[in-house]
Amino acid sequence: MGLQVVVNFRVIDESDDWIVVDKPAPLIVHPANRKPEPTLLGGLENLLSYEIGNGACLGIVTRLDRDTSGLVLVAKHKAAARELGMIFERREATKEYLAIVNGWPDKDEWACGEPIIRAGDVGESTIWVRQIVHPDGRDSLTRFHVENRFERNEGRFSLIRCFPETGRMHQIRVHLAHCGHPILGDKIYSGDGSEYLEWMADGWTMKLKEQLLIPRHALHAARLGVPWRGGRIEWEADIPAVLANFIEGKDVEVMHDVVIWSRYD
Repeated sequence: MGLQVVVNFRVIDESDDWIVVDKPAPLIVHPANRKPEPTLLGGLENLLSYEIGNGACLGIVTRLDRDTSGLVLVAKHKAAARELGMIFERREATKEYLAIVNGWPDKDEWACGEPIIRAGDVGESTIWVRQIVHPDGRDSLTRFHVENRFERNEGRFSLIRCFPETGRMHQIRVHLAHCGHPILGDKIYSGDGSEYLEWMADGWTMKLKEQLLIPRHALHAARLGVPWRGGRIEWEADIPAVLANFIEGKDVEVMHDVVIWSRYD
């Protein structure tokens, strides 16, 4: 099985305490399999090898799924990691995501406060990471604002700005699917998860292209803000070209700047 893996990323901002990068999809943040693959953390370790050689210790503060692009905040040393971690624990940080979803929501603004739990904790699930809305789940809250409604030959879609107030796994994806507007290209939550299992087995196929339209899910971490040293820092990352092109009605091409990584080689 060959997986396309983007190996480039863009530095947005940097200090002695942290670095902020714009992660492309489908680059994974840190190693998650027994066999090594290109990772954001590995790229940062190469980029900051001199600092690491002089005592720096990288710590991922904001994690993104493989297929989610956008801002990732990384601490450069343990003290910064602790301080930034406390900022997020106290919910003093602000995060905004952009998502392209299927359909046109009835309202321009709404919120979803349904609790979320791992599906396998309350029943059988063939996908370990799949989350579901369930009364036994953890409190979760996401606010949504419709930025744009548009149509293509494939149907109706909307660009949604998402404001997660909590940080549960797959929270935005689960809440949007629960609201009847799953994220475009989401292999786990567009349906019953069979698309994800097919992708894991066979990679990106013509059948999946017909079902999902794009090879990644259309979720992008667009803005991030934290209080720091008596002030506040805000970062922003533009929506990637593959998503902008979809909104503009253009054909979506295979993503560039990728390598083919095989789990079994």
